[in-house]
Amino acid sequence: MRSLLAGLALLALALPTPSRAQAPITIVVNFVAGGPSDLMGRLLAPELAAAMGTQVVIKNSAGAAGGIGAAEVARARPDGTTLLLSPIGAMAIQPHFRADLPYRPTDFAPICQVADTPVVVMSAPGSPLRSMAEVISRAREANGAFNFASTGPGSLPHIATVALARAAGVPMTHIPYRGNAEAVTALLRGDVSIFADQPGTLRANNLQAVALLAERRTAEFPNTPTAREQGLDMVYSIWSGLFAPAGTPPEFLARMEAACERALRAPSVIEGFQRLATPIIFRNQRDFGAFWQAELEKFRGIVQAAGIRPGD
Repeated sequence: MRSLLAGLALLALALPTPSRAQAPITIVVNFVAGGPSDLMGRLLAPELAAAMGTQVVIKNSAGAAGGIGAAEVARARPDGTTLLLSPIGAMAIQPHFRADLPYRPTDFAPICQVADTPVVVMSAPGSPLRSMAEVISRAREANGAFNFASTGPGSLPHIATVALARAAGVPMTHIPYRGNAEAVTALLRGDVSIFADQPGTLRANNLQAVALLAERRTAEFPNTPTAREQGLDMVYSIWSGLFAPAGTPPEFLARMEAACERALRAPSVIEGFQRLATPIIFRNQRDFGAFWQAELEKFRGIVQAAGIRPGD
């Protein structure tokens, strides 16, 4: 009996402590509940929890086009308990756009990319704006009183629509909102005329597609012409990825990378992303890190060349 008790004691010492092995993970989504980023996070959370063997909780920290949530994670302890699920804007555009940004790209460690979604320019149901020609004509007639929505200054919807207005040579007025839901509400109310966002937004709210800012038409929207087909050479997409605070242990990053890959293969996640019209794109730490750096350089050039400012 004494030897049995001694053996059990040694086994207990060898096991990881519950606090270390089962610490819950909070994934900060830097936009409001109900938007594409939030829905992706909630689809991924149970699969990541199963793969990591611990609870995974989604926390919405919205505002500043994703900057508030990103800053929160940048300040978090690098112990694997706080992660960030963010689209492109906060991570690749705002570092070149806001001088007062409370974080830097070096404050993060990339874990995995989960999606890359074409951008669609959309209008409200029943709106006469059904093509880029109609948008350009109306904006020209409005002479500065043509409003467009975004999910905040420095977001991809903001940058893409400013680029569209400049390519078309027409004035448009930027109206920023805290997130996707607020922008859609403004569009439905008639406060703004167009909104450029992920296709899932259009599908969920029965909006009208005006143009895809993609290389070619997609299977989800075969009857929606690209901006190129309508005379404007514009291609933009909204990618999303999982990040940790810089300094997070490599062992945890490797485990979470593997969990991410496993989660993206789960039937529930595949089906859910299909409902959102969001193509799953997995990139591991190394490949996602290289892609992210390339996107940082790409948007540095776009923002500087176009002279885009927060007030545009």
